[in-house]
Amino acid sequence: MSDKKVFDFSEKRRESIEKKRRTFERVVFDEFLGVDAVIDDNGSGHPLKLIDISKEGCLFQVPFSTSAKNKFSAQAEVTLKLFFTKTSFLPIVVKLRHATEFIDKNGEAYWRCGGEFDQTLPSFKALESFIEFMYKYAEFSCRDNASHKVYFL
Repeated sequence: MSDKKVFDFSEKRRESIEKKRRTFERVVFDEFLGVDAVIDDNGSGHPLKLIDISKEGCLFQVPFSTSAKNKFSAQAEVTLKLFFTKTSFLPIVVKLRHATEFIDKNGEAYWRCGGEFDQTLPSFKALESFIEFMYKYAEFSCRDNASHKVYFL
């Protein structure tokens, strides 16, 4: 019997796509998409930063404070306003499943929350398409190496 190892290239490909997706998400979340949370009946907003997103839900963080800890507790329902322009947004409802304190590499404290999307809202269809685009972009995008060759038709 041979002692040769078999490499699973499909697993390496999945890892590469996941890494590209997370990199693309960082650019979109940091440079393109603005997000506020509506946290009470008066419509007051609370800026937050998206960390991760999937078709099921998202992970976000807000600067740590007692107020944030009280407003963003597990089992709370939060309406997120996902701004794609300065004046238009998608309203998305998230039911929080967990909330914990998080310290970043610079020593800054955040309240990090994860939850599930209310997929019954009509606006979720648009968000679902956007998320699907991010996954497909990660899978099929190519690095620009100054070549003029077309890779996919």
